[in-house]
Amino acid sequence: MAKRFLSSQLWAKTRVAAERVSGRLVITTTSCPDGTQLTAYSGCTIKAGGGKPPYKFSVGTGPKFPPLPEGMTLDPATGGITAAIIGGQGAYTTEIVVTDSTGAQAEGDVSFAINGNNAFAASIFPPDSIFHHRVDAATTNLPIDTSPAAPMYKAYLPAHIRPFFGNRSLAPFPNGVPMIEVPAKQPNVPVATTQYQSYFKAGPIPAYAPVEGTSSSAFDRHVLVYVERSNGGHAALYEMWEAIYGSGNWKDSSNALWPDVDSDALNPDGKGTSDAAGLPIAPLTVNADEVIGTGTPSAPNGTVRHPIRFTLNHMLNYWVWPARETAGTGACFNGSSAIPTGQEISQAKPPSNCPMTGPAGEIYRLKASVPTPACAAKSPQAAIIITGFRNYGIILADNGMSGGLIGTPDARWNDEDLSCLSSIILDDFEPVNVSSLVVNINSGQTK
Repeated sequence: MAKRFLSSQLWAKTRVAAERVSGRLVITTTSCPDGTQLTAYSGCTIKAGGGKPPYKFSVGTGPKFPPLPEGMTLDPATGGITAAIIGGQGAYTTEIVVTDSTGAQAEGDVSFAINGNNAFAASIFPPDSIFHHRVDAATTNLPIDTSPAAPMYKAYLPAHIRPFFGNRSLAPFPNGVPMIEVPAKQPNVPVATTQYQSYFKAGPIPAYAPVEGTSSSAFDRHVLVYVERSNGGHAALYEMWEAIYGSGNWKDSSNALWPDVDSDALNPDGKGTSDAAGLPIAPLTVNADEVIGTGTPSAPNGTVRHPIRFTLNHMLNYWVWPARETAGTGACFNGSSAIPTGQEISQAKPPSNCPMTGPAGEIYRLKASVPTPACAAKSPQAAIIITGFRNYGIILADNGMSGGLIGTPDARWNDEDLSCLSSIILDDFEPVNVSSLVVNINSGQTK
């Protein structure tokens, strides 16, 4: 993929050079300097040639390209691109339009590589939360969940792990679910919810908050905002689904709020979030900061210390702790009696029969008997994530492509490295019975 991208850049530069010689109006800039989320950006000026100056610059608004990385603005007169705070993360290839004094126009694709800044995700919820608890048999003695509801549905077991995140793996759009940290005093703005549950009608969500797939995409458009602790206060987590910003306010199709993520409190049982399992998204999404650690993208030394969100084509129409909801299919039975669907079921006192399987919130760990793929020896980012599979597992959170693994977009991901994850199939995992860890069904605290 890296070689294909390099070839496309070379082709673009060759095309630009030829058009410039001919006097035809053309944008001569093909890429801008890298940036880092939550920092200022002032390092790029779009250049044009040919035609008849002066030029005016604008960002293309078609659906085939993303807008500028969130937080960045384009000066139409100078072509300068700046940001007081970069909100976006990942790789963007944006269409820039130049118009000369005669009204002639030309378009050019300009790429941006933005590093994420997501180390804060490791501190969402306390260390004793199920969201940070190891599940490997060797250190925890947690047994396999033998409930007939627990295994992933047999038709999905041959599916390979598919990393739904990366660097340029979804070019020209950033690939993954982004997140951002804001200060405790971040001002609230109105939020209107149009479809499902709403936990808040205003929130500290800045205009530069990154949107999954960007506002131009047809993706889920999740927005995840972590609010820092204030003096005497608590950190909080705001999450939105199908979010769009405009005219000083946000709109979404559903949202969720954890007003105190310094505690283990879960949201109300049976009430959904911006996630089909009623789970928080941000602390269960793998990010480049935790994988890289104090190392580098090519020599990472980090650790994944949480189960990672994943999807199946269809979840079961029940949930297990710590999930709070589901959007599934199929029914389970106790003897000949069907258990009413859309409710929590127990791992400690499981159903007797389930033709469909895989409840929301089930944690699955990589079996100890499954060898680490050979490709991991040359794929250090994937190797760290695979160790996370063994120690913390993956957690069923939503419907989607079977084996879809959820992470952040980030220019530091190595797409070729991450492809090693696809050497693992869902049949390599086993469900874990975590019922012995429950202190209170409404809390994520573990014993």
